[in-house]
Amino acid sequence: MTQHLQLRVHVSEPWDFERIAGTAELSGWTIDHADPANDEWVVHLDEGFDFHERHIGTLLVGPRYVGEHLHRMFDAVAGLPVRVAHRQDDGWHYAFTAMISERANPSDAHDDRNDGTAK
Repeated sequence: MTQHLQLRVHVSEPWDFERIAGTAELSGWTIDHADPANDEWVVHLDEGFDFHERHIGTLLVGPRYVGEHLHRMFDAVAGLPVRVAHRQDDGWHYAFTAMISERANPSDAHDDRNDGTAK
């Protein structure tokens, strides 16, 4: 089975997204990264959000710029610009722009002290 890729999605547009949804930072996972032929990834959010009287729990992300591929996210320092869609009655509706990056696994975190010992 393909391992889940943990993602962080920071929504930058619309400019008032944080006011409407309560946060600009979303976290979720995908398995679509396993197939390099996937041009878009379905991201299942850890916690959904409400946007214009709809609850959204799944997003579709794709590269924001022509010629880019989502796998470039692994080489990016601060994330990769993406366009983001949510499900609507007749399919996906692109409504947001964001930056995505790989989310660190909490078990990989280190709490190093100044004396060189771990907590």
